[in-house]
Amino acid sequence: MTTTVVTGATGGLGEAVARAFAADGATVVLGGRDSESLAALADELGGEALRTDARDEYELERLMEQASKAGDASGIDVVVPCAAIYHGEPGETPLPAESYSAFDDTLRTNARGVFAAVREALPHMDETGRVVVPTGSVARDAEPGFGAYGVSKAAVEGIARQFAADCEQAVGCVDPGTVDTGLHEFGCRDPADVAGLFTWAASVPEELDGAVLELADWRGD
Repeated sequence: MTTTVVTGATGGLGEAVARAFAADGATVVLGGRDSESLAALADELGGEALRTDARDEYELERLMEQASKAGDASGIDVVVPCAAIYHGEPGETPLPAESYSAFDDTLRTNARGVFAAVREALPHMDETGRVVVPTGSVARDAEPGFGAYGVSKAAVEGIARQFAADCEQAVGCVDPGTVDTGLHEFGCRDPADVAGLFTWAASVPEELDGAVLELADWRGD
């Protein structure tokens, strides 16, 4: 049985991804800032949970240490760092108007949080480990009004590529398209409808490594 760690698991995409891995038979270890919701989801999925702020590398370290002892206690097989934040109304936060505090917190959560999650997980993963990082098209094709969030997603893709270059584990990104989450509600895909992209990506490390996989790759379009 594999062990999968999901951060940002208390709702939206993170919760859907955790459910998808659990449905595939993985032991899921969940991190997030809402302790009550996190514990309830872990209990439902037969997994484990630890309150974790993605901005704090020490909390991520503790999460990964706990995950390494979960399931069959053979370490961590998959990490999906879903924790993210958006300050303001999506599409209405142009970069020239971003406050320094909003910019710093967005990058600390969305980009540094991914870096820290992967960095703290690697000591508990063997060469077959896989890291699946959510991203979006705004990382590659800037759109007006997405400010620091767009910058953070571009940084996330760079972080994933560099880990892939420097590590024996497979590290890459998946782009599920526009998804209704707590970050934004654009009336597009339900998180549950795209969660399979993440479980599929984890099953094809030769394609995941350093790349951005999209819905069309999963569906074979």
